[in-house]
Amino acid sequence: MRTTMNICKQAIKQFIALFMLITISIQVNAATDTKKVVMIVSGYGQQQGEEQPGYEFDEFSKAYAVFKANGITVDVASPNGGKVEADKYDAKKSYNASILADQAIMAKLNNTLSTATLNAKAYDAIFIVGGKGAMFDLPKDEALKTIIADIYQQQGTVAAVCHGPAALVDVKLKDGSYLVANKAVNGFTNKEEKLFGKKWLSKFEFMLEDKLTERGAHFQSSDIMLSHVAVDERLITGQNPTSTVDVATALVKTLGLVPVSQTKDIEDNTMAVIAKFLAGDTSAVQVLTDNVEQYHIALAGMYGFYYLKTAESNHDFEQALTLMTIAQKTINSPMLDMTIAKTQHKLGKNQAAENTLKQLLVSKPDHKPALEMLKSLSL
Repeated sequence: MRTTMNICKQAIKQFIALFMLITISIQVNAATDTKKVVMIVSGYGQQQGEEQPGYEFDEFSKAYAVFKANGITVDVASPNGGKVEADKYDAKKSYNASILADQAIMAKLNNTLSTATLNAKAYDAIFIVGGKGAMFDLPKDEALKTIIADIYQQQGTVAAVCHGPAALVDVKLKDGSYLVANKAVNGFTNKEEKLFGKKWLSKFEFMLEDKLTERGAHFQSSDIMLSHVAVDERLITGQNPTSTVDVATALVKTLGLVPVSQTKDIEDNTMAVIAKFLAGDTSAVQVLTDNVEQYHIALAGMYGFYYLKTAESNHDFEQALTLMTIAQKTINSPMLDMTIAKTQHKLGKNQAAENTLKQLLVSKPDHKPALEMLKSLSL
């Protein structure tokens, strides 16, 4: 009996020892399997982008939030290291406020690593944040070109968003070919640049879309400011700020992780609905009008205003008009009202144009452009 009990005790001890060994092994493997990404930001900015453009804090915040949620360790680097300056941004937006309250990442952002000190072997991926500053210093940073090429060639992932792909235009691989050659790529388009980048456009040494195409990239894009992500194996590029979360999520997937589900902010959700509408889903308009508290209605109107500038067909004009009309009361702007009236007139909807002008004149009876247009329509 005593012998049997001793055997049982010995078996239990062996089981406990084996259990502890397995647990320790799992913990060690989990610790060593932690993925690591280096985020690159431009160091060109001065005076919140007024004197010289910098990086986009919104893009940094949204991408970092994705990495943090998925347990990815992040370093932050810039061409010269040290403190870097973002363009002006809204610190009250939830995604920015959460990052500003994160002391660990803000310490790294306020004292960035120099790209010259980076060791490619330490990282599974590199994520290049956009902002117009990226057009000035990132393409010329030889150390950055090297780290990008090295990470890619060691089977790591290279991702960039908005103007971030400017860092890729001169990156060459060991065989002498450009990294972007013969790959699906996108970035801030010429059309977007001409609409939203006029302040610094004349200072650019190249247009991003043109240069990527010149390097042999298969440039692809969607309508202005809609999310578009080009994934070509381990090269991931996003068209504009709206694409940020989708680019970061695509990067997470290339690391063999299952991305944690996250709630998108109101602006990105609004842009997603607009994308569905422009793609032909007419029910998307009802989604916006029936859920005004869940979406950024003014953003939909302003999108329509800028989309109008790119319109090439009556269908485009109709879609722009619909989006502007949705937000007409919310925005309550004589300029928008006049734009709506002119678009209605262009589409042959003269009665609708007259009604728009008369409504404007109720609150602005002396509005000269409205009076003149109304008079011309009655002739």
